Amino acid sequence: SKEHDLFLELGSQRKLPIKDIIKAHPSSIAALYIFYRYYSYRLSPEEIKEAIDLLDPSLKETDYVKVLNELANTLSKVSIGQKAPDFAANTINGTNVHLYDVLGKGYVLIDFWASWCAPCRKENPNLIKLYEKYKAKNFEIVGISLDNKTEPWINAIEKDGLQWAQWIDKNAWAGEGVKNYGVRLIPSNFLIDKEGV
Repeated sequence: SKEHDLFLELGSQRKLPIKDIIKAHPSSIAALYIFYRYYSYRLSPEEIKEAIDLLDPSLKETDYVKVLNELANTLSKVSIGQKAPDFAANTINGTNVHLYDVLGKGYVLIDFWASWCAPCRKENPNLIKLYEKYKAKNFEIVGISLDNKTEPWINAIEKDGLQWAQWIDKNAWAGEGVKNYGVRLIPSNFLIDKEGV
């Protein structure tokens, strides 16, 4: 179809600004999908809303736009200066824990990652250096795994030598932390200060 051909064409031009793509194709479901799939994770809440405003009204009730609006609202809640949302996960021992259990004592870096994620594993040595440098200065890291099985996750922790708190949400991409923080890509990190901001 014409939309499929346009999808392939736009897929090869992903360095163009999304506003330019939408302005050129405001009523195209292919352009909307490119926006949803390949751009949304790297845009600010304001940029997402500006791009949505450029869409033809015929697309504004689609599921893609609903998800994009939800993402913009979520990202606004975790932007700089906002109170960090709480969420629950499980420790290696299966104990249920909340983010709020570790806040208020110092700085906390939340690291969303997974054992199967090559960029995450490549980033781990940098996190180890960061942790060694600042752990004595009230700095903690909390790793939140998006693995849906514990064995590969535990093996990755041991193999990579991760010494900080490791939690898992077996709901992975449908988990509470991912939802509350608008995570669309991993590794994804959030630094929270002593006041939980």
